[in-house]
Amino acid sequence: MKTTQSFQSSVASEIVRYISLKKALKRQFESAARILLNLDRFLCQMGNPSRDLTSETFKHWCKSMESLSTNTRHGRMRVVRNFCLYRRRTAPACFVPDRAQFPLTHPTIQPHLFSDTQVASLLDYCAIIPNSVRSPLRGAATRLAIVLLFTTGLRRGELLRLTAQDYDPSHQTILIRTSKFYKSRLLPLPNDVAAEIEQFLKAHKAIRPPLATDAPILWNPYCGGRAYSSTQLRKNLQILFKLAGIKKPNGRLPRIHDFRFSFAVSALLRWYRDGADVQAKLPFLAAYMGHFSVVSTYYYLRFTEPLASLASAAFAAHYGALIQAAERRACDES
Repeated sequence: MKTTQSFQSSVASEIVRYISLKKALKRQFESAARILLNLDRFLCQMGNPSRDLTSETFKHWCKSMESLSTNTRHGRMRVVRNFCLYRRRTAPACFVPDRAQFPLTHPTIQPHLFSDTQVASLLDYCAIIPNSVRSPLRGAATRLAIVLLFTTGLRRGELLRLTAQDYDPSHQTILIRTSKFYKSRLLPLPNDVAAEIEQFLKAHKAIRPPLATDAPILWNPYCGGRAYSSTQLRKNLQILFKLAGIKKPNGRLPRIHDFRFSFAVSALLRWYRDGADVQAKLPFLAAYMGHFSVVSTYYYLRFTEPLASLASAAFAAHYGALIQAAERRACDES
């Protein structure tokens, strides 16, 4: 959506200003912009170019998406509602969809939380993944991927885009460059994780000359020296999941993203068990994981049973006496 020519409905100028605002705030807004363009074209197709976005036109637009899943429809309707809330700042009487009328979403995918024992088992099995002429470091690359995903909570794309110059051996850090939300961040690494990177780079050097500074760390010396693809990484991990007998309760294999979820939950569990002020530490976790704000971290860290139990225990330790006192007063007054 680079030009205003893409939008032609009665709300085109407002959509363009809304998208420009989001981009100025460094939001990744391409997906939402496409949804708004779809709405814009739908309004134009209704026959009257000056027709405003009303309850009636919104209802017809929603009906046009009946073939899509409820989660997809809910997400698109939410994008339009947020746009309408933006419009209301300058047009108080404009239509804003009622969120209570949105379709109910299906439960989100339940992530698999990897235990330390499971990760250790996966690392052991990396040694038996067969290498090939085209992928002479297949097992080593998969091992490094698991180590980085589990210990740093990297996104899959961030992992595959890491270059040799992003690793600083003198300070044992990795630089995540302009990732989601256009933010970069510098992550300190534990000694053993830094050692894993250096061992992998050393293995690379034994096969081919040292990596160019802009070459991906997970670099295949064949196939033009490109980075491992997300498809190949997923296939390698699925081989390991099957060897280690790791499955989700529904019988499906874990996802790559589950390593990131496991990293976040492990951090929270550790803080709860240490009696730390978790609320005060959440901004640090948000910054480390590259979230736009703490709100993103709250949404991302859905409660799992270990967290729910520890959070309840922490709440009871701090406020249990107050609740009991209030209950006694209520009994006395009754």
